[in-house]
Amino acid sequence: MAEHDPSAPTLFDLDAPASSFMDLENPDYAYMFGFLQADGHLQAGIGRKGKLTVEINARDIAILEEFQRLTPYNSSITQRTRATNFAEVSHTATWALCALEARTRLNDLGIPYGRKSKRITPPRVPFSRPDYIRGLIDADGSVGFTKDGHPFISLTTQSTAIAVYLCHYTNRTLGIRKIPGRNKRDAAYNVVYLREGAVALAQHLYTPGALALERKQLAAGDVSAWERPTDTPPPRQVRTWTLLEDNILLSSATIEEAASALGRTYQSCNLRRWRLLKKN
Repeated sequence: MAEHDPSAPTLFDLDAPASSFMDLENPDYAYMFGFLQADGHLQAGIGRKGKLTVEINARDIAILEEFQRLTPYNSSITQRTRATNFAEVSHTATWALCALEARTRLNDLGIPYGRKSKRITPPRVPFSRPDYIRGLIDADGSVGFTKDGHPFISLTTQSTAIAVYLCHYTNRTLGIRKIPGRNKRDAAYNVVYLREGAVALAQHLYTPGALALERKQLAAGDVSAWERPTDTPPPRQVRTWTLLEDNILLSSATIEEAASALGRTYQSCNLRRWRLLKKN
């Protein structure tokens, strides 16, 4: 876990009122909320009973200890070892929070009770966006390098709202254009940023001292330092279509005439015209 600057203002005071819990303009709470949305489970019980649980690999227990520190309610961290379908020995850590007031706050902010993977959405209150996204990626994403040595950052989610928001945010903030799409295997969205896109996103999200899984913070540091090899061609610049270009394309007598006027290829103009006509 990255160390905090001791001279910086304290983000959470154990004597502070519980009303400050989950103020999403606080970077740590924004991160925590994104992580809980992706990897937490909110369970309702009879009457006032119920609990929030987060179970992760025990190697990442430090992040649960941070969540416990940030929470002004009684909570517990337990560990267990068992056999699973994925490993002969699985050592996990679970953070559990039962307080009704805390659960109500989390539910109001956008963590549904029960199965939630397709229902979660970005918060509808002001929140620290890069920290929230980093929480989602730490819980349900990956940071590292492909087998070919290319850096990447990815997020896998069943939520259309989350996938669309991530793509919109990186397009608006970093100029990285992404269009989310579900894969055929399990109908999940797998939004992947490669090479320069991964470098830019790592530098934007994983800033020094930010709350994060230590192993992903370290991986993001390696991604941030990547430079394109001199023998690798630079990325192709994507040229977006403007309304004026669309009008010229549709008003031209032939595709060849439009391509010449716009300085684009025949194939590009033909495909764009087909899409415009199909849309109308």
